[in-house]
Amino acid sequence: MNGKINIPEMLSVEKLRPFEGHPYKVLDNGEMDDLTESVRENGVLSPLIVRPLEGTDEYEVISGHRRLRAAERAGMQSVPAFVYEINRDEAAVLLVDSNLHREHILPSEKAFAYKLKMDALAHRGVTCGQVGHKSRDGISDTDSGRTVQRYIRLTKLIPELLQMMDEGRIAFSVGVELSFLSEQSQRDLLDAIDLSDCTPSYSQAVRLHKADREGLLTDAVIEGIMREEKANQREMFRLPMEQIRKYVPNANPKQAEDFVLKACEYYKNFLIRQRDRDSR
Repeated sequence: MNGKINIPEMLSVEKLRPFEGHPYKVLDNGEMDDLTESVRENGVLSPLIVRPLEGTDEYEVISGHRRLRAAERAGMQSVPAFVYEINRDEAAVLLVDSNLHREHILPSEKAFAYKLKMDALAHRGVTCGQVGHKSRDGISDTDSGRTVQRYIRLTKLIPELLQMMDEGRIAFSVGVELSFLSEQSQRDLLDAIDLSDCTPSYSQAVRLHKADREGLLTDAVIEGIMREEKANQREMFRLPMEQIRKYVPNANPKQAEDFVLKACEYYKNFLIRQRDRDSR
């Protein structure tokens, strides 16, 4: 990459700016607490990647938003960073590519990351073919062109439904189908979800999409579909993923569920052993 300085510079935290519109969430959660403690004890071991902002003495962060936040929380005044003399489109591609390898990435992050990279490549005049089917090499090295297209569709979801996807309450395939609904129809569906206390199945999402496409989707149709009894209407106990991630930081929703169930089984056996000891 032209303009890369091989030796990292120590840059003032006050002169670093987040990449405008970057898709990755920087949350003050259990993972951030652990990262902050690590930075406080060892410093920032992996330098950030930044680019100079034209006409200023400031820099835009390309890679390292979470490390920067941890450094700020740890009270550090400066952090190591590699400086790249590149434009915003080049930076957008680098930002996406340097973060997609993360072990845990939310559906919303991946959706907006793919869109950011696709738009940046389009601005640079790079042809991605039919983004839905032939963009694998241009957008992703791991997901097929069709999968890339489906992720980008998720950017059409209203924030509330996208949050449900991130929490594992709505499956990927369901989210894709719902993304074709108008914003108002998605809002109406959100009301129906709150009323029924359940989310649509894939079959229901397909029918909602079909009705919308045919101009037949009304409040009554949405309510009728959502009132149907299905598996996820059974009584459920829910925990926010953020509460579980401090114990299993890299788990997906299914792995987190397995962890909670095993923890419950372990605690149940512990109580049985304790009861048996007390009765002796």
